Amino acid sequence: MSSTDPEGASSLQVVPLKHWGRRVGALLTLVVVAMAVHTIFSKIPDPSGATLCHVVNGAKVCHPVELWRFSWNTVGAYVFNPLVLGGMWLTLQITFWAMLIGISLGMVVAIMRLSHNRLMSGIAWFYTWFFRGTPVYIQIFFWFAISTIYPQLTIGVPFSVAFIHLNSVTLFTPLVAAITALGTNEAAYFSEIARAGLISVDEGQIEAATSIGMTTSQTMRMVILPQAMRVIIPPTGNEVISMLKTTSLAAAIGVLELTGIVEEIAASNFKTVPLLLVACLWYLLCTTVLSIGQFYVERYFARGAQRTQPLTPIQRLRQDLRGMGRRVRPTTAVRAS
Repeated sequence: MSSTDPEGASSLQVVPLKHWGRRVGALLTLVVVAMAVHTIFSKIPDPSGATLCHVVNGAKVCHPVELWRFSWNTVGAYVFNPLVLGGMWLTLQITFWAMLIGISLGMVVAIMRLSHNRLMSGIAWFYTWFFRGTPVYIQIFFWFAISTIYPQLTIGVPFSVAFIHLNSVTLFTPLVAAITALGTNEAAYFSEIARAGLISVDEGQIEAATSIGMTTSQTMRMVILPQAMRVIIPPTGNEVISMLKTTSLAAAIGVLELTGIVEEIAASNFKTVPLLLVACLWYLLCTTVLSIGQFYVERYFARGAQRTQPLTPIQRLRQDLRGMGRRVRPTTAVRAS
């Protein structure tokens, strides 16, 4: 043992620490996943007791007929059914229009909430309090039954002459009632998201924009919103995905969107579970596409805020594949100088 290497560090080999807890947890998780996959794609005897018989060496042999536990053959038969596709298209339309109303109205409510005018901020607070405090299911039925309270809607000078008369029965069809309810409800939630994004911008930047002669609208458009979007986009993406699924409540008032149409089909052929799986597959597909879109929108608005942008799913997959192809070699300690 030399004086420059008193402890013999150069001959020591660094051994990576073995995380037994991680390995046991991964093994248990793998077992649970395997059991779930097996039960999902397993078969069971036909509940009706049907048998399949054939002759073997002159003897008749019968076996019970086995069916998919989750009736995947029925799922495959209905997944691209024209009625189901039409219901999915209507679901996307309701989602689009409800989010358009929610984002537009919610931004107005958020700006009113931040106003120094007590009346405007108070009305905005009351709107948010009411629509967030009542179930959207009840709100859908309220707009659907609004004609019982207001048979006609009039627009004009208060307590004086009315210029426009609208028939509530013909105006608020089940589809319009559902879009109105979902949109006004979403506006209450989005207003809080937008308000959080707006107040996240440092006041010093607003003062700097004012000092160089920017108007209020220019400051909002060129300084505040680009930075606030980094805070607004992630929860807004979640709201879009949530809205896609919340549209299923419209089936309660007779709107034949995806959930409503599969319920109608299931009522006629009594194949409830397979048709619910059809709806689940379409919801999963749409939410996956929306999640991917949300990722790229977040990545776009993150420019300038992060030194390195997050990897795309394809880039992350390539990195993982390269890492799996490399061999992990033990390292040795460096000789002390």
